[in-house]
Amino acid sequence: MSTDGLFELDDTPVAGDGVAGSTPERPSATAPLAVRMRPRSLDEVVGQRHLLRPGAPLRRLVEGGAPASVLLYGPPGTGKTTLARLMAGADGGARHFVALSALSAGVKELRAVIEDARRRLDRHGRPTVLFIDEVHRFSRTQQDALLGAVEDRLVLLVAATTENPSFSVVSPLLSRSLVLQLQSLDEGELRELLRRAVADQRGLDGAVTLTPDGEDTLVRLAAGDARRALTALEAAADGALSDQRSDRRADQDPGDGGPAVIDVAAVERAVTEVAVRYDRAGDQHYDVISAFIKSIRGSDPDAALHYLARMIVAGEDPRFIARRLMVHASEDIGLADPTALQAATAAAQVVQLVGMPEARLALAQATVHLATAPKSNAVIVGIDEAMADVRAGAVGAVPPHLRDGHYAGAQKLGNAVGYRYPHDAADGVLAQQYPPDALVGRDYYRPTTHGAERVLAERLPKLRRAVRGER
Repeated sequence: MSTDGLFELDDTPVAGDGVAGSTPERPSATAPLAVRMRPRSLDEVVGQRHLLRPGAPLRRLVEGGAPASVLLYGPPGTGKTTLARLMAGADGGARHFVALSALSAGVKELRAVIEDARRRLDRHGRPTVLFIDEVHRFSRTQQDALLGAVEDRLVLLVAATTENPSFSVVSPLLSRSLVLQLQSLDEGELRELLRRAVADQRGLDGAVTLTPDGEDTLVRLAAGDARRALTALEAAADGALSDQRSDRRADQDPGDGGPAVIDVAAVERAVTEVAVRYDRAGDQHYDVISAFIKSIRGSDPDAALHYLARMIVAGEDPRFIARRLMVHASEDIGLADPTALQAATAAAQVVQLVGMPEARLALAQATVHLATAPKSNAVIVGIDEAMADVRAGAVGAVPPHLRDGHYAGAQKLGNAVGYRYPHDAADGVLAQQYPPDALVGRDYYRPTTHGAERVLAERLPKLRRAVRGER
């Protein structure tokens, strides 16, 4: 079955293909800046120094070393597609490049590409580089369909994923591939990228100047994502150049007036959102989530909503926010409001079933619920003290009357003998030893008088006296 070129990219070298030994054609002036500035060779790649140093596996693959299938794992905008194209360009452009997206391709399409690769290799001796974007979205069946072709090297697989492949890629495919982790670009690398785009003929060709503050804003906005940095720069440049043309018409000035200026205001106008200083992999990630949780713990719903908004606008994973809310519901509220954990869990389900942007409402509702709820850390204090005692050796034998008696010979061992069934008592509570001997009388859960725990604080001492046979 032929794909009729449906999944193939044009073999004609274009900017960014990185075809070794060729002269790439300049892309259209209307192509996005990120496309025009795509590296054509390893020397133009910004970032990923740990993978591209002399002798590193990825450099050897791109420079035409022994072929191997690769899983490129890293955040968006770190160069996964670019590196795949550079690998396709190794061996003087002898490799054929095919791209699939896991969002739209199925087993049928995979098998068609593999069959085409088999014919091309048999007839022309030309190997195929198969690039699969977002491979973590492939089902196990779809991933298994690749195994034979990868094993026999019918295709040189280059798969890209933003998820940890140890959890999202089947083990047989992992074992047949070289796993390389890409890293977000640091500030210096982003600055190099932006300055090159401003000056390079393929980019803005000096039509604009970027102020230091404007550059700082773009770097913060990019959060390590090269594509986001270039997209924001292009939008800001378009706005600045448009404003400059308008000013000239108003002044009836035919002169060029020099390059347009991109400052903080120009960037913020272009991206329609004030730049949020937030790096999902850096200090701001931890600082903002820390402030978020501490604001909830401190019963300040307004501050909590502010930090929630910062995370949402910056593109934080909503699942991460939902997980933190669920932990906080037990850690800092507990039984002072038994509905807090239910609210946090419900918000996590909305994130999973509905997704963003609508899920922001459930996250906000849970945030306000937890922030305004009465607080108690009695649950976490209780479990941590119990675990500390266990680690210190305070375990002891399970009392014989509590042991399992559902097997032959149990009673001869004394198991379950003397156990008293609480429901036989009028109040459903009777005196009986439950902890090991060494822990009799040890209190772990100490409820506060906050919220619903006030009732427990009054009831628990009576329960303990009844269970322990005390007056």
